[in-house]
Amino acid sequence: MGKHQKRIAAPRSWKIERKTSYWAVNPTPGPHPKDRSMPLLLVVRDMLKLADNSREAKRILNEGKVVVNGKVRKDHKFPVGIFDILSIPLVKANYMMLLDRKDKLSLVEIEEEAASKKLCRVNGKRIIKEGAIQLNLHDGRNILPGESGADINTHDSLLISIPDNEILQHFAYKEGCKVVVIGGKHSAQTGEIEEIRIVESSQPNVVRIKATEGEESFESREDSVFVVGEEKIEVPGLSIA
Repeated sequence: MGKHQKRIAAPRSWKIERKTSYWAVNPTPGPHPKDRSMPLLLVVRDMLKLADNSREAKRILNEGKVVVNGKVRKDHKFPVGIFDILSIPLVKANYMMLLDRKDKLSLVEIEEEAASKKLCRVNGKRIIKEGAIQLNLHDGRNILPGESGADINTHDSLLISIPDNEILQHFAYKEGCKVVVIGGKHSAQTGEIEEIRIVESSQPNVVRIKATEGEESFESREDSVFVVGEEKIEVPGLSIA
C-alpha cells in the first residue's frame, strides 16, 4: 500500500468530493480492506462535518473525543469499516457504518444502547494450543468462544459486546436467515436466504436471496452476504419492508 492517496483515485465507496483538492488521507493497514473502510479523519471532517479542515479534525481526535468500537482512537488514519460503531460522547451521538444502495459507505445514527453491541461475521475458525477454538472475525479481531465455539461456523454472525468481546447472540448462516448484501449491484439489499448453492470450483458459492416484498429474488456471492438475524433483523438501520 502506497504512502499517499490521490483524492480522484480514492475508492468509489468513499463518499467524498473528488475535485476540491489533490490529496486525500490514506488509511493505515488495519481491520478492514481499503475499499470497505474510510480513514477516521475523513469520517470526522467530510461525513460528520465536525471540522472544517484537517487541523481541526486532528485536534478533535487528539483530545480523545471520538470512540470507535468502544475504544478511543486518536490515529487520524485509522480505518472505520462496515458495522463499526462510532461514538461522540461529548454530543451523545452514536453511528454505525454501513453500505448504501449505491455501494458507498454511510453512517446511520443509532441509539446509545445499540452502540454497546456490534455485529461481526466469522471469516475463519481454527484450533490453537491445547485444543482451544479461535474465531477470526471480519473486522480483524480474534476471540476464544470456549465450549460454545463448537456450534459456530464460518459465515455465521455474532452479536458481541464492545469493547470486551463477549458473545451476546449467535446467528447461523443457513436457509431462512435474514441477510444483507455488502457489495456489488445488490449492495445494501436485505432479504432471506432461499438457497445456498455450493460451487465445485475455485469460484465462490452462490446464495439465492428472497428480496423484500415487491422486489424479485436475486443471487449474490457468498462472501458478500452478511447474516443479520434469524427470525428478524437485529441490526439498527436495516429493515425488511
